[in-house]
Amino acid sequence: MPEENLLQQMKELFQLGEQEINSYSPLVLAYVGDCVYELIVRTLLVEQSNCPVRKLHKKATAYVKAKAQADLIMAVQDDLTEEEKDVYRRGKNAKSHTVPKNASLGDYRKATGMEAVIGYLYLKKDMERALELIKLGWERTELWGVQQDEDGDDQMERYNEQMKEDTDQ
Repeated sequence: MPEENLLQQMKELFQLGEQEINSYSPLVLAYVGDCVYELIVRTLLVEQSNCPVRKLHKKATAYVKAKAQADLIMAVQDDLTEEEKDVYRRGKNAKSHTVPKNASLGDYRKATGMEAVIGYLYLKKDMERALELIKLGWERTELWGVQQDEDGDDQMERYNEQMKEDTDQ
C-alpha cells in the first residue's frame, strides 16, 4: 500500500471534509506553511546531525528567520508556476497585524509570501513540489549543507553574520 501523506491521514482519522484550496486566505496558507517549513527544517537538521537541542535550534533559526525565507523565495521566484506566483503575491501583500521583530518589513512580507506558497502546496498535497522549491532555494542561497570548513569555522555563523550586516545597512 503506498504511503499516504500526513494531511490525508489526518482527514481520514478525524473525518475532515475536503476544503476548496482557494477558499483559504493567504494568511491562513502562511500560518500552515510556517509550520510545515519549520517541520521540514527540523527534520532535515535532526537527520543530518543528531546533536544537542540547543545547537539544533541555533541552526534552525538560520533557515526560518524572515531574511533567509525572503532570500529563498527570491532565489526561486522565476521557477514558480503562475499559480504559485499568485499565491506568493497574495501572501506577500496580505495585511498582517503582526509587526516583524528582527526583520525588515520587506523581508517579513516576502517570508509571509513564501510561507503561503509552502502552505498552499501542503494543502494541495504536493509536498514533492514544496520540497523541490525549498531545496532549490537553499542551493541557490548556499544555505543548505553548511558544514565546518577546513579551518573549523562554521559557515552557518558566517552566513548569519552576513545576514545581520545586510539587515543593519
